[in-house]
Amino acid sequence: MTGLRERKKAETRAALGWAAIHLTAERGYDNVRVEDIAEAAGVSARTFNNYFSSKAEAIASRHLDRSMRTAAALRERPAGEPLWEALTAAALEQFTRGPEVEAMPSPAHAQWVAGVRAMLDEPALQGERLRAAAVAEAELAAAVAERTGTDLATDMYPRLVAAAASAAVGVAMQHFLDSADPPTPIDRLIVDAFAQVAAGLPAPAH
Repeated sequence: MTGLRERKKAETRAALGWAAIHLTAERGYDNVRVEDIAEAAGVSARTFNNYFSSKAEAIASRHLDRSMRTAAALRERPAGEPLWEALTAAALEQFTRGPEVEAMPSPAHAQWVAGVRAMLDEPALQGERLRAAAVAEAELAAAVAERTGTDLATDMYPRLVAAAASAAVGVAMQHFLDSADPPTPIDRLIVDAFAQVAAGLPAPAH
């Protein structure tokens, strides 16, 4: 029962986070209320408040939760797997479309991109996004340290890897938003970004 309860909580949190992003991209940040997000996710406003303290936290939660799951997945990868292969596989797992996206699919790419860009430029979100990114990167660094036998207190390596992996995902997602319609699939962009980082970022051949 505990496992089922935790899974249901994760599904509710994902539904609320996605609804917050979807509605904000569609209507604009100031035109979305907590009550709207809760209704779209099929729960009460009181339930929303059990999970998040604000719209901004709900929006930032998707990146945070995806990164936390990446760290958890990295811990489950085979011990003998090369680090960047394991990181790539762990990250890709988190970009599978969940039921919350199937229930509330994104609109056409150009419309979606315009809405997401406006959302990301919203000043009210900046602090929450930075906080979520810091928490996520710290958790990924801890997972890298465990896997590589390094020490977070004395070795830069796990934090450098976590920062590079986080940057690679961020650049892949930005590239997805910048892509022409139809966009390059996000999983292909993530694989490419991680491969370039793992190779030491060699200059592209011309």
